[in-house]
Amino acid sequence: MPPHLSADRPAAQPPGRGSVDALISQARRLKGDVDAVRRDTQSDGSDPQERWQRALCDLALHQLDDLDEHLGQLRDGPPPSPAATPPAPERDSLLSRVGSAEWNLLTDEASWSGELFQILGRDPAAAPLTLDELPSVVLDEDRRRLTAMVTDCLVDAKPIDGEFRIVRPDGEARTVHMMGEPVLDSDGSTSSMWAVLRDVSELRRSQRAVSETRDSLQRHRAHTEHRLAVELQEAVLPPWRGSLRLPHRGPQTLDLAARCLRSSTSAMIGGDWYDALELADGDTLLSVGDLTGHGVAVASGMAALLGAVRGMAMAGTQPGQLMSWLNQLLDATVQPALGSAVCCRYRPDTRTLTWAQAGHPAPLLFRDGTGRRLNAPDGVLLGATPGAVYAQAEETLEVGDLLVLHTDGLVPGHSAADSVNLLLDLGPRLGETDTAQDCVRLVVDEFGESEREGDACVLVARVTY
Repeated sequence: MPPHLSADRPAAQPPGRGSVDALISQARRLKGDVDAVRRDTQSDGSDPQERWQRALCDLALHQLDDLDEHLGQLRDGPPPSPAATPPAPERDSLLSRVGSAEWNLLTDEASWSGELFQILGRDPAAAPLTLDELPSVVLDEDRRRLTAMVTDCLVDAKPIDGEFRIVRPDGEARTVHMMGEPVLDSDGSTSSMWAVLRDVSELRRSQRAVSETRDSLQRHRAHTEHRLAVELQEAVLPPWRGSLRLPHRGPQTLDLAARCLRSSTSAMIGGDWYDALELADGDTLLSVGDLTGHGVAVASGMAALLGAVRGMAMAGTQPGQLMSWLNQLLDATVQPALGSAVCCRYRPDTRTLTWAQAGHPAPLLFRDGTGRRLNAPDGVLLGATPGAVYAQAEETLEVGDLLVLHTDGLVPGHSAADSVNLLLDLGPRLGETDTAQDCVRLVVDEFGESEREGDACVLVARVTY
């Protein structure tokens, strides 16, 4: 937009035809290329990504059509003032969507182009609307915006550049983009206001279509990613509906149950896991952990981490060394990640629990209705410190003991210390349960209905032999 107009300023001359013709040729070649892409984007409406691509091509073609006609006007210069009224432009042409007006503040007269009458749906034989009358065709909720733009232009000499919606006599609503400036007389005061008004209804419709199809595509992708993450997690973790069954070769020494609690504020799947695995030497591996982040990538990382835990444990690796190698594994990944974990190895013939932890809540041990937190050996978060060494501890269990392993966030809305205390307060009630599944059900009934920001897991092991 040029600076404020002056009554004695000479008319600007159009640029050379050669340079504009070159731009027109480039615009038309680009339009042909986009149209070819659009034709290649065949869609039956079922694929959200194809609908979004088609809408984006439609919008680009719409804007390139306008650019082509704008450049044509720029090349030809302003049309001469004809003695006779020129034929009305076709309804869908660019010329039918761009009109101009000037309002004389001294005489309160208005002068409109024929195109503006067509945009507003008014009879060309009728008198143009004055500035005071113009808001009468504007939607109620947009009138204040138009009044503010006009006032700023007339009082503070600010250019007008904004949109509002009008209602035509036939009831059709259209969106109009208005650009204007004050015209100053010789003493610098505003004598009139000049404006160009463009019907941008179809452009905005195309933009809304792009936005809606993009939102649909994003929802479709989010749903697909969520489904893949859930399927991956369910494929890797042991089934949590009911007690965990291990292929015991002898007497059942542990009664196991687990549960994964989903976030109530996010549809994204986190990296929480639990695991129970009978090892080749008769020991049982118990582990819980959490990989930071959400989504398919994190679920995939969790699956890889859990696979490494199982493989190393099956090979006889002790918990402390296992944590050290897990730390190296995370440190060597292409996309660095942080994780926390507890890994326990239970030997049934001596009822010995050997365990290590990496920045994770320690297991809780309940005996005769009283609970305590096991003293945690040293261990930092996985992936935080290259070459970290992890200590391990031993605990001798008794028949009837109850071991509770859990991830952060099991008790939502409380600090880590308060969460542990609330879990320990369940000791007397846990002591009255008969099975590990009853214990998990008690914990879920107590804390599972609370609003939680992230996923959480709980694994319960009761010594039965």
